[in-house]
Amino acid sequence: MKISKLKIENLYGIEELELGDKSVELTGSNGVGKSSVIDAIRLALTNNSKRKYIVKNGEREGRIYVKLDDGITIDRKKRTDKSDYKSIKDVNGNEINSPEAFLKDIFTPLQLEPVEFLNMSEQEQNRILLNLIDFKEDKTEFIKKNFGELPSWVNYNDSILEILNQIQSKDGEYYQNREEINRNIRNGLAIIKDIAKDIPENYDADKWKNYTLSDKYEELNKKKDHNNKIDRSIDYKSNYDNTIKGYKGELDSELANIKSIKEARKKRLEDSIIQLKNQIALYEKDLQNLDNEFLLEENKAQATYNEEVAKLEENIKIANEWAAKEKEDTDTLENELKLAEEMKGHLNEYDRMISMQANVDSLNSQSEELTKKIELARELPGKILKEANIPVKNLTVENGIPLVNGLPINGLSEGEKLDLCIDVTLAKENTLKLILIDGIERMSDANKQKIYEKCKNCGVQVISTRTTNEDTLTIIEL
Repeated sequence: MKISKLKIENLYGIEELELGDKSVELTGSNGVGKSSVIDAIRLALTNNSKRKYIVKNGEREGRIYVKLDDGITIDRKKRTDKSDYKSIKDVNGNEINSPEAFLKDIFTPLQLEPVEFLNMSEQEQNRILLNLIDFKEDKTEFIKKNFGELPSWVNYNDSILEILNQIQSKDGEYYQNREEINRNIRNGLAIIKDIAKDIPENYDADKWKNYTLSDKYEELNKKKDHNNKIDRSIDYKSNYDNTIKGYKGELDSELANIKSIKEARKKRLEDSIIQLKNQIALYEKDLQNLDNEFLLEENKAQATYNEEVAKLEENIKIANEWAAKEKEDTDTLENELKLAEEMKGHLNEYDRMISMQANVDSLNSQSEELTKKIELARELPGKILKEANIPVKNLTVENGIPLVNGLPINGLSEGEKLDLCIDVTLAKENTLKLILIDGIERMSDANKQKIYEKCKNCGVQVISTRTTNEDTLTIIEL
């Protein structure tokens, strides 16, 4: 389809202008309204404008009316004092549902801005070409079905191949998150390695967790007490004779002391008898009782001796029993406890290492999952391209890069890029067969004549502008 009638009223710098179904070149100096015609057509098709002021200065309403040769009409009115008006009708005069989506489907950016396409970055040119791939499925549903989610950093207005490229890109969150996770994995493994170097080989954490130091220390103390009794009994036995001698010496000393006291008293009594004749009878009586009186002391001293010896004999029996016993081995238990304390000292770091390893395992799983998604985003384009329809002749895609005649877009000449714009216009039957070229004087004469000739031969309508020195807008049919 092509434009059969175009009418512009009070838009930009245009008061009123009508065009028919012919290809035309609009000429004149700057400011006569050439670009305004191009901008008005873009406004009709996209409802977007690069200009700040759309309605002609001094007016409250501007209009662009387009009728296509199949009967479809586009009528837009921009207003300064109320809401804009839009009416897009089919051949029967009925309003078209989802009109903006309908318009977007009948043209491509290459048709409206072919000269700008020449000056775009390679990345932007590639993006436009990839959007030509005929992908039937809903893009968001396709991504959600394959990836289980809709990555938030992706522009879903782009082509499916560009979307997949964004998903697997190094700038995408999958890649960046995986890089961060892998850094954490490396850090975790470094920590695990650092912890592990201080933990003995074949470390049995469960054994040392269940090892009860208090019970083992109680067992050790019992063994030591057992051995101490043996040592004390052996010492007790070795000191027995000396102790007996000590007791005998104490007895002899006590008896000697008693005897000395006895002799002294006897002497005093005898002296008293001599001195106190009158008391002889009394002293003699005391003398008679003296042996009995000191006999009691002697018996008491002897009883104390016998009691101490008896007690010593009882203790020596116990000492003999213990001295005859075998000492128990404490070295093994002491070494075991020493090892246990050392091993238990590793438990906190061991648990930290196990926790870190679990975290690393979890991170590895996350990294692997992200890798699967990245790899999937790299594999899907190949599958899509096997089934997709690429409507432009000699346009192919390799590794997500569009190629024209086997060459990347930056390898094409200006003329080849312009041919591409026309090929895109012709790609679909329901595409608007229209190319807008604002500033065709920027092309070489050869390329200008080539594009005019090719559009004529292919039935593509051209509306172009060319700057001249004329002060008025001139319309030249091509």
